[in-house]
Formats: sequence, C-alpha cells, structure tokens
Amino acid sequence: MNTHAYPVTRTDAEWRARLTPEQYAVMRNHGTERPGSCALLYEKRAGTFYCVGCDQPLFESKLKFESGTGWPSFNDPVAGSIETTVDRSYGMVRTECHCARCGSHLGHVFEDGPPPTGLRYCINGVALRFAPAA
Repeated sequence: MNTHAYPVTRTDAEWRARLTPEQYAVMRNHGTERPGSCALLYEKRAGTFYCVGCDQPLFESKLKFESGTGWPSFNDPVAGSIETTVDRSYGMVRTECHCARCGSHLGHVFEDGPPPTGLRYCINGVALRFAPAA
C-alpha cells in the first residue's frame, strides 16, 4: 500500500471486519481475483459501480465494456474517484488504479481500450458494489 493519506482510513482489524477474505486480499494486499469469477463481469444494467471499501462512486455502467479479459472493464472513471501509481511487481511495469478516497487497490489501467479514451480500466469485481439506476 502506498503511504499517501486518504480521507477514509481504517485499522487493519476494521478492514478485515468490513471486507470478505477475498476482498481483503485484493483491495488491501494488491491481489487479483480469478478471471471470469465475478458476477459483475456480466452486469449490463444502467447504474453505478462503487468502491466496496468506502462507497465512493467509481464507474458509470454506460462506460463499461466487454474486453474479453475476464474482469470488468471501463473506459473512464467518475472524475476524481481513481488515483494511479506505478506498479513494478511481477517483473513488469503497469499502472495500478486505487480508490482516491480509501486507497484500496482496484486493478490496473491499460492503453488498449476503445475510443474515445483509448483506456481500459481493468478492475477486480470483488472491489466493486453495483447499484442499479432508480
């Protein structure tokens, strides 16, 4: 985890109480869920995807697309909701995405997405909560 101060902070015990073991492994220890394992991959209704760690709105469903990677993918986040850092793990250089409010690891962003942004936010579904539009 980076050392940046976030508006929402919790102790390790509070994170463990709030998150499932899989969510904790992904969001607090920079893990990755198995591709194709999350039901949100198939979510097609209008609505908003929120951070499980702090309820920050992260992505609107209209910007979700099928990337064929096995993880929910989006063109663009809600303005100001995502921050990025350089991830040099596993012998490669990637851009990590984390929640700007609580710092939880969400996934990575790649420059191989569709127009208009050309970006693909590849997000672990266990880090998201979906709320359908009213």
